[in-house]
Amino acid sequence: MTTLRSCIERCFGDIVYGDELFWHQDLKPHTSGEFSIAVVQANSTLEDQGQVAATPFGTFIGVYDGHGGPEAARFVNNQLFPNFCKSAMEQKGVSADVMRKAIVATEEEFLRSVERSFPYRPQIASVGTCCLVGAVTEDMLYVANLGDSRAVLGRCANPSGKDVVAERLTCDHNVSDVEIRKELKQMHPDDSDIVVHTRGVWRIKGIIQVRFFGSSI
Repeated sequence: MTTLRSCIERCFGDIVYGDELFWHQDLKPHTSGEFSIAVVQANSTLEDQGQVAATPFGTFIGVYDGHGGPEAARFVNNQLFPNFCKSAMEQKGVSADVMRKAIVATEEEFLRSVERSFPYRPQIASVGTCCLVGAVTEDMLYVANLGDSRAVLGRCANPSGKDVVAERLTCDHNVSDVEIRKELKQMHPDDSDIVVHTRGVWRIKGIIQVRFFGSSI
């Protein structure tokens, strides 16, 4: 019987470091083919996280673009994959509902963590992260996105496989988009300042343009 512990076995293998701000991993096998990963750190305090992991149900990929600090991205990097495994085990496979349940459970856990930390770390309420995740299982690819990280699929344009076409799989959740602004205003009808035009652009609460995971702003 597959246990949750064995499901959470990571498949990073040997990591190659180019310097302190860059690392990569060459092609490694996963359940439906091969994968590689590369990370370039933009500054000395890394606010972003990324992961690739194999499970009996498929291969899980996550990219978390932190904002306001590293705490939210680190939390999601630690908790989302176990929640994904738990949900996949309960439903005996991967589906859009499995992805949704894992993300909702992780955000609820993070918000509880923020509530506990707020009395002595009030800045934690302004920390968040974009969340872009995917799962490859057999001949299916599931993608979930909140924020402005983008998933792009390379697709063969002809049978020879020589020409590859980039196909965008996600839409940005940015309040420069009028539909995103309408959605936020509908979600927060009692908050007239939920979206504010300031410094030449639209911003959530006058602070940030992108919708993201975890932050209470």
